[in-house]
Amino acid sequence: MYSKEEAQAIKKEFWVAFSEAYPRKWLLYNTKIKDVAFKFYVDNKKAQVMLEIEPKDDEKRKIYFEKIESLKTILIEEYLPEAIFERNFYLDNGKVVSRIWVEKNHVSINNKSTWDDIFDFFNTEMTNFEYFFYEYEDYIKDLETNT
Repeated sequence: MYSKEEAQAIKKEFWVAFSEAYPRKWLLYNTKIKDVAFKFYVDNKKAQVMLEIEPKDDEKRKIYFEKIESLKTILIEEYLPEAIFERNFYLDNGKVVSRIWVEKNHVSINNKSTWDDIFDFFNTEMTNFEYFFYEYEDYIKDLETNT
């Protein structure tokens, strides 16, 4: 077990090493959709690349998720074959978000021998996710609904 300081130092070293291995600007929070963001996540068991949809307005969250879900076949067949969709994902703080993600298991931020695998996973999967988003962003952003 690591002390809080040691754990923070490992995290910092990990993210610095990742940014040096793949020095590019990721889309992340710059989707131009309020409360819709791409995220990297890693802990001592897995790494994830995700799109999190978290508007306070549940109706907006539902519409954004359903729009992306309507593109699920394209996303899976052309970009991310392992994508997982969850309409109601409960965060540790109890907040409900919608999430689409891919995951790599059996890697750890605490095991430097897995870092290259994580970096490659992050780069490949986030790049594919971004390509998908750029291709369909006009459709995803358009909140007009046909009634």
